[in-house]
Amino acid sequence: MIYVAGVDVGNNTTEVAIAAISGKDDVRFLASGMVPTVGIKGTVRNAMGIIDALDRALGPIGIPRSDLHVILLNEATPVIGDIAMETITETVITESAMIGHNPSTPGGQGLEQGRTIHLDALAARGAGSETLIAVVSGDSDFEGAAAKINAATARGVQVVGAIVQKDDGVLINNRLTRPIPIVDEVKFIDRVPLGMPAALEVAPPGRTIERLSNPYDIATLFGLDPEETKRTVPVARALMGTRSAVVIKTPKGDIEERRIPAGKLIFLGHQRRVEVPVDEGADAIMDRVAEVYPLEEVQAETGTNVGGMFEQVRRVMADLTDQPVTAVKVQDILAVDTFKPQQILGSLAGEYALGNAVGLAAMVSTQKLPMLRLARKLEEEIGVPTIVGGVEADMAIRGAMTTPGTRAPMAIVDVGGGSTDASVINDQLEIKSTHQAGAGDMVTMLINTELGLDDFELAECVKKYPLAKVESLFHMRHENGSVEFFQEPLDPRLFGRIIVLQPGNWVPLDTKELLGKIVAVRQQAKRKVFVRNALRALKLVSPGQNIRMIHFVVLVGGSGLDFEIPKMISDALMEYGVVTGRANVRGTEGPRNAVATGLVLAYAKHYEG
Repeated sequence: MIYVAGVDVGNNTTEVAIAAISGKDDVRFLASGMVPTVGIKGTVRNAMGIIDALDRALGPIGIPRSDLHVILLNEATPVIGDIAMETITETVITESAMIGHNPSTPGGQGLEQGRTIHLDALAARGAGSETLIAVVSGDSDFEGAAAKINAATARGVQVVGAIVQKDDGVLINNRLTRPIPIVDEVKFIDRVPLGMPAALEVAPPGRTIERLSNPYDIATLFGLDPEETKRTVPVARALMGTRSAVVIKTPKGDIEERRIPAGKLIFLGHQRRVEVPVDEGADAIMDRVAEVYPLEEVQAETGTNVGGMFEQVRRVMADLTDQPVTAVKVQDILAVDTFKPQQILGSLAGEYALGNAVGLAAMVSTQKLPMLRLARKLEEEIGVPTIVGGVEADMAIRGAMTTPGTRAPMAIVDVGGGSTDASVINDQLEIKSTHQAGAGDMVTMLINTELGLDDFELAECVKKYPLAKVESLFHMRHENGSVEFFQEPLDPRLFGRIIVLQPGNWVPLDTKELLGKIVAVRQQAKRKVFVRNALRALKLVSPGQNIRMIHFVVLVGGSGLDFEIPKMISDALMEYGVVTGRANVRGTEGPRNAVATGLVLAYAKHYEG
C-alpha cells in the first residue's frame, strides 16, 4: 500500500486529495485540504500553498509528508484577464469643462446661465444686466458666502447661481434673500475657469436634470455648431441621472483631445489567418474565433489598446516563468461586451462617462516547462517525488464520476477562477476535453469595471453573495424583495446602505447605484462569461459538436458553489434536454476536489502494487 497526494493548483485555490492505494481498483481516500493559491497559477510560488494544503490534509490523519509515495500535479495553464476599450480610452471634451457628480444636497433648483466669477470679486461689481455664477472656494464659510451674495444682489448684481467647494449648498441657499441653484462638493474648485460662460442646473428633489444631460440643449445654451455638439455627447452622457450639473466653456486650447485606437485581434489557425477590429464587439470576435478554431495563437495590433494588453500579459508571464517573451503565446480568448467608466479630462469633480468596452480573458500558453519547474521546487522543499499527472479537464471528469448517481457517458463543466474546462467521457471511457479562457476572475473584473468599484476584493464579494438594502435599524429588504426584521438594532453605519451578505461580515457598498442595477450587472456578467463559455466548451467536446448528444452534465469547480451559476447553466442547457446538476465528488466534497481526486484515480490505474 502507498500514500498518494493529488494536487489541483487553481487560479484562486489549491486543493489536495490524500489516498491510500493498494491496487488498480483499491483506492481509499483519507483526507482533503484546500488553501488559497499562492502566486499566479503555474509558477514556482505555488509551492508554498501546496505545502500548506498538504499539511492541513495530512495533519488530522497523522501521516507525515515523508510517508507520501508521490505527489501528483495538474497541468496548470495561467489565464490573465484584462479590459480593452472598444472605442476610446480617455474621453476628452475639447473646449468645455463640466461638473455633475450628483451631490446629495445641492441648493435651490432650476436652470441658470451666466459668467463665472470668484465670490470675493462680487464686491467690485455694480448693477448690470450680465448674469453671474459665483465660485465659492473652501476658505469661505457658508454665512460669509451668503452675506456676500446677498450684498451683491442688493446692489443690483445678478447672481443667478453658485459653485461651492464645501458641502454648504443648502446652508448658503437658506440664508439668501433670493434663492438660486447651487452645486456643492466640487473637489477641484481651483480648476473652475473664471470669466467664462457657464450653465448650471439643479433638479427638484426626486428628479434628475433634463437640459444639461441633452447634447442639443447644451448646444442651444452655448450656441454650438454641429461639430462642437458632437463633442458634448460624453458630457451629456456623464450627466445623465444626476440631480445637479454645471457645464462651463473653457478658454480655447485649455483642453486637448487624445484618442487611442482599440486595435485589431489576429487569429492564427493551422491554415487560416483572420483579423477582427475590437470595436466590432464581442460577438464578432467570438464568431471569428469559431471560424479559425483550433487556434494556434492570438496576436494583437501593436500601438493600440488591445496590443498593449497582450504585451503586458506576455511580459508578466515571461517574468514569472523565467521564459523569453517570444515563448509566451496567447492560445485562447473570451470576449464579452461591457462598459467601462472613463475619467473625463477637464472635469472638475471627478466625473466619468461610461464608454463601450470589450472585456478580454486571455489564456496564456507557457508549455509544460513551468509545471515541471514547480514539481522540482516541491521535491526540493519536502523531499517527496513529484510528477505532473495530467490535463485538468481529463482529471476533472474522472473525479466527477465519483458523484453518486452518475455514469458514463457524461460530460463535465469545470468552472474555475481563470478558465472553463469541459470533458466528455464515452462508454469506452475515452475522454475528449477542451480548455477555454474566461471564468470567475473575469466575472469579478466585469463587476468591478462596470460598477466603478476600483476594489477587486469587494467586486469578488458582490459576485459571490446576495445583496440587501438596510431600510431601517430593524429591517432590511433582500434583493429578491423579501423583508427581514431584527429584534436588536443593526449597526447604524449600515442604515440606508446596500450591503453584501457575506457570511459573518456584512459589507456595505460605497456606491450610488440602485440595488436593482447592481444585481443586473452581476447577473449579466455571469451570463456573459459562465453561460456563454460553458456552451462554447460543451459544443467543442460534444459528438459532432451537437450538445443534444450529451445526456448528463455535471458542474465542478469553485464556481459550482455559486448561488446563481448552476441555475443559469441549467436553464441554458434545458433546451438541449440535458440533465444538469452540481457535482458531489466522492459523495462528500460537493463540486470541489474533482481534479485532485481524478489525479489519484488516474495514477491508481497504472499502479502495479
